[in-house]
Amino acid sequence: VQLQASGGGLVQAGGSLRLSCAASTRTSSRYFMGWFRQAPGKEREFVAAATWRGTRYADSVKGRFTISTDNAKNTVYLEMNTMKPEDTAVYYCAAALRTSDSAVYYYQSSIYDFWGQGTQVTVSS
Repeated sequence: VQLQASGGGLVQAGGSLRLSCAASTRTSSRYFMGWFRQAPGKEREFVAAATWRGTRYADSVKGRFTISTDNAKNTVYLEMNTMKPEDTAVYYCAAALRTSDSAVYYYQSSIYDFWGQGTQVTVSS
């Protein structure tokens, strides 16, 4: 599975961006999708996941970001609203195989099998 992330850019604080991640093949039956981000000098962190048991969000983005999927297009989106300078990072999409463990540990990068190349998001104050 190849993942292609897009939609990053520069936005002012309080603004919005929508990221997209297109998969090369149909993933909805075997995988679920997630978004992670990595800021300079920091570790990669969980942002959101669209598991078969529902959507999950990091506390830092809850209420501001929305993850959604379009299975017909093999695409997952991350709608980001009310953005803050601390949202500045490279954002990565990833696909994880559906297992009982992955449903629980969706926030851990180690359970994801495929990763996109990342897209830069910069929020100016």
